[in-house]
Amino acid sequence: MSHVAHLPGVLAIDAGNSKTDLALVGADGRVLGTARGGGFQPQNTGAQAAIAALAPLVEDVARQAGVPLRPGGAPLTSHVSACLANADLPVEEQRLHEAITAHGWAPSVHVANDTFGLLRAGTDGPLGVAVVCGAGINCVGLRPDGRTARWPALGRLTGDWGGGGGLADAAMWHAARAEDGRGEPTLLSPMIGAHFGLAGANAVAEAIHLGQLALPRLHEVSQVLFRAAEAGDPIALSLVDRQADEICRFATVALTRLDLLDRAVPVVLGGGVLASRHPLLIDNLTARLAAAAPLAEPRIVVAPPVLGAALLGLDHLDAAPAAHHRLRAAYPTVQPVAA
Repeated sequence: MSHVAHLPGVLAIDAGNSKTDLALVGADGRVLGTARGGGFQPQNTGAQAAIAALAPLVEDVARQAGVPLRPGGAPLTSHVSACLANADLPVEEQRLHEAITAHGWAPSVHVANDTFGLLRAGTDGPLGVAVVCGAGINCVGLRPDGRTARWPALGRLTGDWGGGGGLADAAMWHAARAEDGRGEPTLLSPMIGAHFGLAGANAVAEAIHLGQLALPRLHEVSQVLFRAAEAGDPIALSLVDRQADEICRFATVALTRLDLLDRAVPVVLGGGVLASRHPLLIDNLTARLAAAAPLAEPRIVVAPPVLGAALLGLDHLDAAPAAHHRLRAAYPTVQPVAA
């Protein structure tokens, strides 16, 4: 790699299942460029192809900063801080690290699961637990001494339940069975159909199967689920209750593993399902956490998760506190969850 001078700063990458955000941040905390792309799924495309798909976004932020990339030229910036969905196992982190390094965007690269970015966005240092409930669900915990609590996060294969995708699948399952008589009646059936302008959940399933509805639109069903719960549907309410229980279990087990139940510790909540702040979910979850981990301090990150990746990058550069403050000021704040 060339050692020609580059822009001092961080290329921050937050790549989620449904969208990818990049930010080029100067060492002083100024945001010099941002870009957004589609979902990041290296488990389907392979690490090299998934990272190659980020190249146009990197070129975009470089142009915004006035330092366009040149093939084979100098690195863009000092450090790449990449918090990536589906980087769940050490071997996956290594493959993604190698793929990013090969592009030469910076002399140093750090790859972590995207949940670490959420944790950093919601805390001032390496102490706390983060639960992400977006398209999927995952959790990490971290102590200042470097001890971590992690999960494989491979879906049902590793005991996970919920997230927008899981909630949508469960809602469709109950709605389809209600329609054909195998299950209990539920508002989910007509409400899912109405959302897509179709007769019911089975018609939606057929449209997805036949390619008449794009598969990613299935995630919209999770929002229908919350509307049905607000209308008092027992099945929808039971699914919201189960989701709150799953999130609480993740957080409580992480706190237990790290011997943090006996002290005030941030529990950072993020991802689309939690950031939507549905009262039925948040109130249920808050009550469960208060009982299981009374000293936990739940807070919801409303800033784009790329903030966490950028903060981790500034940590790597030993940036001044003023740089961290300037960067945070560029994004929405972290919101405590009212007791």
